Amino acid sequence: MSSWEALAAEIRGCRACLELAATRTTVVVGQLPTQGAHVLLVGEAPGANEDLSGIPFVGKAGQLLDELLQEVGLPRETVAVANVLKCRPPSNRKPTTMEANNCRGWLTAQIAVVDPALIVAMGGTAVEWFFGKGAKIGELRGRVHDKAGRRVLATYHPSAAIRFGPRGMPRAALREDLATAAADPLVAAAWKVSR
Repeated sequence: MSSWEALAAEIRGCRACLELAATRTTVVVGQLPTQGAHVLLVGEAPGANEDLSGIPFVGKAGQLLDELLQEVGLPRETVAVANVLKCRPPSNRKPTTMEANNCRGWLTAQIAVVDPALIVAMGGTAVEWFFGKGAKIGELRGRVHDKAGRRVLATYHPSAAIRFGPRGMPRAALREDLATAAADPLVAAAWKVSR
């Protein structure tokens, strides 16, 4: 198994999606905390801020995510973060099926390296990556599912929470699901072992 750093170097050299490779500023590999992670958050794709910085979830959606993670006792510096796509789609459009398939091996390898106790799939693209085309967040969220031997919790993307406002259902559901992740018995047990 590759280390995160070795895998990141490989990912940065990817040119499988010619359009994305031609228009990206940087490849946004993801982040791994220094002490390892028991929770892996998976989003859709980098946005403009992420493309410039090379760090996932640094724009408005990232600020909301950080706030909610802090509220539920799962600070950002304790979780791993990755996206289905590692390159920003032009104009922040939804990733195509081909692009998601081209990046599938990278995210699969990242999951193997992180080996999290729980994966939180945030948003439609991430949820479909784990559960298949047409998977519905509203039908899946609120409980942990076993997908190919991995424990996956489906929830809304922070950008949906922003679109629907501070009192909107996606924000409340996202916070509730992050609280479920923070309280998950396997996550808690993994924390005790690693401390």
